[in-house]
Amino acid sequence: MKNTIAIVGRPNVGKSTLFNRLVGQRKAIMDNESGVTRDRHYGYGDWIGKYYTVIDTGGYVHNSEDVFEEEINKQVKLAIDEADVVLFMVDVDAGLHPLDEEFANVLRRYQGKKPIYLVANKADTNARAHAAGEFYALGMGDGEIYSISSQSGSGTGDLLDAVVSHFEEEGVEEPDAGVPKIAVVGRPNAGKSSFVNLLLGTDRSIVTDIAGTTRDSISARYNAFGNEFILVDTAGLRRKTKVKEDVEFYSVLRAIRAMEESDVCVVMLDATRGIEAQDVNIISLADKNRKGIVILVNKWDLIEDKETNTAKDFEAKIMEKIAPIAYPPVVFISVLNKQRVHKAIETAIQVYENKMHKIPTSQLNEVMLREIEKSPPPAIKGKMVRIKYVTQLPTHNPVFAFFCNLPQYVKESYTRYLENRLRENFGFQGVPIGIVFRKK
Repeated sequence: MKNTIAIVGRPNVGKSTLFNRLVGQRKAIMDNESGVTRDRHYGYGDWIGKYYTVIDTGGYVHNSEDVFEEEINKQVKLAIDEADVVLFMVDVDAGLHPLDEEFANVLRRYQGKKPIYLVANKADTNARAHAAGEFYALGMGDGEIYSISSQSGSGTGDLLDAVVSHFEEEGVEEPDAGVPKIAVVGRPNAGKSSFVNLLLGTDRSIVTDIAGTTRDSISARYNAFGNEFILVDTAGLRRKTKVKEDVEFYSVLRAIRAMEESDVCVVMLDATRGIEAQDVNIISLADKNRKGIVILVNKWDLIEDKETNTAKDFEAKIMEKIAPIAYPPVVFISVLNKQRVHKAIETAIQVYENKMHKIPTSQLNEVMLREIEKSPPPAIKGKMVRIKYVTQLPTHNPVFAFFCNLPQYVKESYTRYLENRLRENFGFQGVPIGIVFRKK
């Protein structure tokens, strides 16, 4: 990505607040608790006609034995490597901190290779801006300190003027526009981040055995089978009663929003736990939002004594639990053993293509009017419903309009019959189908 800015520094200096300011929306989760941001988080913005990508990172802690902090440090270094300009953020309110000095030592190896700006945050008053002088001791940047308040936005204009001066090209307004979005959703610890990382071949998300490791929704571009699309790793969705802390509550909201903004939801189940009520809720939510759905059963390698029909029986249980939703394909995978992972993504791409598929009106009428003739709508109160014409509407999901004389008399059972015939003749695996009746 061109024109990339990385925001780095120790925990709790206001990196996510500045990130939200630079991208113009509340995309990153903010909280007074240290370590809220864990993975690299991307957003887009523009300044004086130049578009840029911003990377928010977790707080860097030197020589930590904490499993999360060790992983956060890896993510920070990856973000610095990726960036064209680095914003090293410190906190005027807290003053010069030993962790600032340790992080400055990490950044020294990049000095001279890429622009590094020292950004003193929380400088809301003249006195605070004056106090930022103590950070000169870090010897970072070009000898200038940019005093800002990411909360109010003061000082960020001067900072951006300096930052975008390094960008020769105007950049792309919204690099993700028109690119299919595939959200990986499910309960905590089902293997979502491991799945995404395996596909990307990099540690894009932090993975541990601790449920709830992913807090924000993490997007990354991926190219496979001749298609480019965006993979979104989301926080684990758990029942409301289980969501205890504010940060987790917002993580769940972000995951739901990522689902709503996606084209296809890959719902990951844990084979060792089977399909549980929360899995059914997630699938129902995806269906309610009219998303393409693929069900992945991960950790299939841990199911012992498998027989010929084990997978078929497992799939039948899933379909029984999620009824009347009957259209999602089920793929059995093992992220750990790298089994059928590409089959999973191939299926997701196929579902996206099914979602976008448009059937020529002539072909639709030829096939469906024949099916209707075979089994016409039942008469209601002695009145015959006659369907004369069918067309696919220009919507984001497959929706078919059937024109008839008495649309109010078509029963739900006959609507299901038409949906089944549409799927039988034209596919649409993994995609919800809409059917409307209009008077003609």
